[in-house]
This record gives sequence, C-alpha cells and structure tokens, in this order.
Amino acid sequence: MRMRGVWALAALGLGLAACTGGSAEPSASPAPGPSARPSVSDRPTPRPTPTGGETRPRHEGSPSPKPRDVAHTTLTVVGDIMLGRGVAGQPGGAPARLRPMAEHLRAADLTVGNLESTLSDDGPAQQGTDSFHAPPTVLAALADAGVDALSLANNHTGDYGPRALLATLDAFRGRRIESFGAGRDLRGATRAAVLVRNGVRFGFLGFNAIGETAGALSVRMPPRTGPLDRRDLAHVVGAVRRLAERVDVVVVVPHWGTQYTHAAEPVQSRVGRRLVDAGADLVVGGHPHWVQGLERYDGAVIAHSLGNFVFDMDFMEPTMEGVALTARFRGDRLRGVELTPYRLDRNFTPRPVTGPSAHAILRDVRLSSR
Repeated sequence: MRMRGVWALAALGLGLAACTGGSAEPSASPAPGPSARPSVSDRPTPRPTPTGGETRPRHEGSPSPKPRDVAHTTLTVVGDIMLGRGVAGQPGGAPARLRPMAEHLRAADLTVGNLESTLSDDGPAQQGTDSFHAPPTVLAALADAGVDALSLANNHTGDYGPRALLATLDAFRGRRIESFGAGRDLRGATRAAVLVRNGVRFGFLGFNAIGETAGALSVRMPPRTGPLDRRDLAHVVGAVRRLAERVDVVVVVPHWGTQYTHAAEPVQSRVGRRLVDAGADLVVGGHPHWVQGLERYDGAVIAHSLGNFVFDMDFMEPTMEGVALTARFRGDRLRGVELTPYRLDRNFTPRPVTGPSAHAILRDVRLSSR
C-alpha cells in the first residue's frame, strides 16, 4: 500500500459530481450545502487519528513516479443487481436491462457490482418469495455490458442452500467476470479478486453483515446480526491489511445497514473507518436499496449505499433509483469520485437521468453525507 497523495472530491458540497456519459451536467447538481466546499490544494489534508488503534500500511520511503509516467484509471461501482424474479420475465432479458447503462459501464477501466442472487435454484427456497435466482447466462450479459467483477457477499447468495451456492461459484469458472466475497469455506470467502489495469493492481473484498448466507464472508453487526462482533471485524481488517501489502488499490464492498432509508447506521462509519485504517482506498456499500451518503476519511471515500442497479422493487420511488460511482485514480492515488444518477423504468431497466430528476437523487445523497 502506498502513501496517500493530495486529492479532491469535486463539487456538490462533500464531493459529489453529477455526470452523464462521463461529462459534468450542471443542471443535475444540487445547490451547495451549508458547509464549505473542499478546495483543491497542493497542501496535504490533515490525517485524522485512526480508530481502533490501527496503523495504516504505507510505503513512506517509496519515491513518487514522475507525473508523465503515472497512468489514469477509472473504476465504476454499481449497486445491487438482481436479474431474477420479476426482472427475468421482462422483454429482452438481462441484455435489455443492462443496455442503457452499458456505454457508461464499458467506459471505465474496471466495473464491479453486487450480484444479489444465486445462479442456481438447486435446493429449497430459504426466504420464500424473497429467494432470488437467475440463470448463469446472465454472467455473459453482465460481461458484455462491461462488468469485470461481482461481489457475492450478501444475504441472497445462499437463497437456495449449499448446493446452489456451490453451483453459483462454479458458474464463474471460465467466465469473463471474477467473483469475490463468498466461497466453499472461510478461506475461499476471504480470497480477494485482483485485477490489473494500466499497471495498477486493484484488489476487491466483500463482506455480508445481514446474515442468511452461510458461504459469504461475514461481519456480525447492527442492525441485523447483533452487536458488532470484534472477531469477525478483526478477520476482515486483517484481510484488508494483507491485501494492501500486495496490491496498489484496495476496494471493500460491504453489504450492511437498514433497508429503505437514506440514513446510514453509525456503525457503518465506524466499520468503514477501520477498513480505511487497515488500507482500504474505497468502501462502497449496498443492501439499503436506497441511496445513502458519502464520507471522506483519510483520503479515502466511504459510500454507504448506491441504491438498486437492477431490481424489481417498484413499490416505492427510492427503490427505483440509484447512482453509479466512478472513482478516478492517478497511479495508485484516488483523485476523486463522480456519481451518475439513474432511474429504473417500468421494466426495471436503469436509465441515466439529468435535470430535476438527477438533482433530486443527488440531493438525497448530499443531505445524508458526512
């Protein structure tokens, strides 16, 4: 892991930049909040005292490469992807659901998301009508749309029991998409996906804090699985620290929080900061099905929830909207993030929005940011 450089989150008070097709859309940006906008500066940002006694991995003695030798890399992260149940019967199948956002996803050097289902129904449904499965063929559609890796660390990967979970893991073999966050055992669930772009090594870890999936890497924590379990968290923090020693950028994708609210649980911030202290550059959560805020900590970004990306939750407006987060790196240094707002149509297809619609979604993110 490297020493952090100076960077800026552009616009929107705490650092959200609305974009469509990669360019800023002024009409989509909410009015600035009461707090001062972070400025771009050549002076280092003061480093907060780490929580929990963690010391962040750094290469203090490593010389910085010359600017002309440093690659610029973009990473896009999207929220919860569920291509089964009511989504599966829509015209055109998975390719049609992904097509309107595919140009945006493919424009990034790397794109990751959270697969909120199994890829098999070989077993009894564990959660009744809330048990989700999709055919393995959706992986080809996701890859064609630009997705490079998927987290399986959520409360629906185990919806059809252990046989279906193993079949889901096997479905990724030989595909163009990597999986992370679940496995045949704890070691497999802890194994990171490592992808290299422009000479920069990106490592991805995921964990599930909601329960209901035995094969996922888990951290028991409020509000669903009891008080914060220090041993669970220590295991994940250790995995982040070890990963930070062998890659340039660490991204953690937790499944956490309370559903149907823009307000993150306080424990999410505590856990997110522990992950940053251990070496994470970006923490991007899911599960609430609504957008939640961002916070900046020690040069990293913690995004608490991006909302649904594809889901059949048409019973309320906030579950039919979300944001895609694009992080921009210069070498191994995070330089900023942008948010691209979208709304799901009646066929559960995410479509980019601008103007007042984008303004409203980004306002919900801004008002819940820290």
